[in-house]
Parts: sequence; structure tokens; C-alpha cells
Amino acid sequence: MRYLETRKARIEIIPMIDIMLFLLIFFVMLTLRMIPASGHLTKLPTSSTAVTIPPPKLLVEIRSDGNLLVEGKVLTPAQLTARLRQRDNSKTAITIAGNQTASLQQVMNAIDAIKAGGATEIGLATRNAGSK
Repeated sequence: MRYLETRKARIEIIPMIDIMLFLLIFFVMLTLRMIPASGHLTKLPTSSTAVTIPPPKLLVEIRSDGNLLVEGKVLTPAQLTARLRQRDNSKTAITIAGNQTASLQQVMNAIDAIKAGGATEIGLATRNAGSK
């Protein structure tokens, strides 16, 4: 009558460790995906009056050759205008991030292309003058 004996309950910990590891990896990947920048190293100009703004809906980076980097694709100002006309730009917040070598003319070309595309909320990305 050995088969009628009550066995002591045992807690299996290995499946719990697997689930916790999966959750850790899931949240790390989710957190990395939420970073709004495209991953390109851009030396932003500094400003003593820089303020923090909410993450942009669209980030436009000005490259040193004058082309624009939008969502991982290199576009000319005319291509950016055409792309923005295809979207609903009534409340699209667009941030322009130019590096320190970008000329004022390149920034104005980007602003003109964005305005021609119909967007009205434009911000310029900078660093605080005290930060490196």
C-alpha cells in the first residue's frame, strides 16, 4: 500500500527563474526601443536657454553634407517636403537636430522644407551650455 502514501509538495523553482529571466529581457528590450533618438552620434550646439521638451513625433537630423536623416533614411529637403505632405501634419511636432558643423543655411533649408510640408510645430535640439 505504498501508493496511497501522501507525498510532500515540492516547489519547482527552475520554471520561475525562466519566467523572471524572460520578463527581464522583455523589459530591457522595451526600454531600449523607447529611446527616441535614431542612434546616430550628433554633436548638438549649446544654448544657455535650452529647455526639455517632450519627445518629438518626428526627428530630423541635419548631416554635414546638407542632407537630412529622417527615420533612418537620408532625404533631400525636397524629398522631406513630399514625405510630410503625405502625412497629416496638423499637430506633428518636428524637432531639428543639427550638429555643430551645420550652417545656418542648412538649418533654414530644413525649416523651409518642413513648413512647405505643412508642419507648424518645429523645435530645435540643443544641449545645455554647462553639459558636455
